[in-house]
Amino acid sequence: MALIEINNRYSKLAEDTCCLSCGGAVNYSKAANGEICLDLGSGRGTDVLRLAEEVGKTGFVYGVDISQGMLDKANRTAEKMGVTNVKFIRSELEEIPLDSETVDLVISNCTINHAKNKDQVWNEIFRILKNNGRFVVSDIYSSEPVPEQYRNDPVAVSECWAGSVTRQEYLDTLENSGFKNIQIIEESAPYPKGKIEVSSFTISGFKIKSCCCC
Repeated sequence: MALIEINNRYSKLAEDTCCLSCGGAVNYSKAANGEICLDLGSGRGTDVLRLAEEVGKTGFVYGVDISQGMLDKANRTAEKMGVTNVKFIRSELEEIPLDSETVDLVISNCTINHAKNKDQVWNEIFRILKNNGRFVVSDIYSSEPVPEQYRNDPVAVSECWAGSVTRQEYLDTLENSGFKNIQIIEESAPYPKGKIEVSSFTISGFKIKSCCCC
């Protein structure tokens, strides 16, 4: 039910002018010419289109979102602007429909907290990244475990905090997925939500495979 509420809410907001992001991961992504990029939870496609310009005609940018309304809006905007080095895909985050080791950069704004299986999401991000590929993600974490009464509350979930985990659990998931050189780029002070406090942060890391040399 919560997932349906999220889909309906963001589809309705596709034509709105409100800001849906908890951070600006794209501002720190430093996409380079020719890179292959992915925006998880791409929404109306604003960051995808910005990345498409940064990577140039030899690069390519994918946008993944669960909301059909958002995807429709993103496709219309790309067509109107004449941007051809992008593709928008409807998918859940736990099974990203891209081949392994094909992406240089993954960004996301306030989306991964929605995922039921965050370990699987980060394993998927690690899988699709090339060696030395990187992520820059803005998201929400909670100061303490979210009370069960909010976990499946449609409003709390759609407000991007009911699915959050603690800061330490978030960092542990990144390390367990294999990421290295993890850095917190920016971090907010805690603010109240329901009976707890949450914070937003922007974090980065790299996929660095060890070289086995004889």
